[in-house]
Amino acid sequence: MASLNGHLVLLGTTASGKSSLAIEIAKKRPMVEILSMDSMAIYKGMDIGTATPSEEEQKEIRHHLINIAKPTEEFSVSQFQEAAKNSLRDIEKRKQKALLVGGTGLHLRAVIDDLTIPGQFPEVKRELESENDSVKLHARLKELDPAAANKMEPTNRRRIIRALEVTIGADKPFSGFGPGMDSYPPTPFTQIGIHLSRDSIDEKIFKRYTKQIDDGFLEEVEQIMRDGVSRTAAPALGYSEFYSYLCGECSFEEAMEKAVVATRKFARRQERWFRRDPRITWFEVEQDSLEVVDSVLKIFDEINKI
Repeated sequence: MASLNGHLVLLGTTASGKSSLAIEIAKKRPMVEILSMDSMAIYKGMDIGTATPSEEEQKEIRHHLINIAKPTEEFSVSQFQEAAKNSLRDIEKRKQKALLVGGTGLHLRAVIDDLTIPGQFPEVKRELESENDSVKLHARLKELDPAAANKMEPTNRRRIIRALEVTIGADKPFSGFGPGMDSYPPTPFTQIGIHLSRDSIDEKIFKRYTKQIDDGFLEEVEQIMRDGVSRTAAPALGYSEFYSYLCGECSFEEAMEKAVVATRKFARRQERWFRRDPRITWFEVEQDSLEVVDSVLKIFDEINKI
């Protein structure tokens, strides 16, 4: 692949305004194309829940890695990594620049650090999935790979099973693949982070759900969940909570509260993940991410010698 210098990463927690800031950057710099680093925006039909850019925005600015898989399909990190590499080749071939935008930390690291992604071990995975107690699985991981276990919450079943699957199947600790998540080697990508106070993010998360409901999120949830979702699509925020309401298992207010709380917790995890990376230049935002548009443009112009 050609030189990756000049590409900019724009990251932050969910509801921080990354997408609107990215679109404004692309409007002001026509050579920019947006490369989504959101592991859920890849799924077709989940546009409202994943806050996918509108059709109008996608027509105005070229986007990549949006709506490329069905929610019923599994889409691994390695598949995402390869798709992103293909998009970068395409962007560079046309002498454009990529603005990598997102909040899925592992997927972003897989791309900017070219991580070695461990293989799949279906038989081991099936055996692990037969154990319903996620805390017990976490304890097993702690015995086999303490470094990996210490970075995962005992309730994060999907990540725990994946780490155990690799550790057992490859006969090598999951944390031993690549430089590891605690290593931050030089990368040709320049990373910018936008940071809002937790109170601001909490408020924006609630307001976003309220708007999503007005925009037809419940109808989207019913369609997606009725057809079924893959293991990799299942963690999408809000879908399981509001589907419980649609199935009569809880009230709308309870579903809203569960979705908001889960999303706020997710934002905290994102914040902790990104804050560990010393290569990120952070900008503080009071309310609106567009407050820092000029500062981000300045950095983009500097790395591209505009």
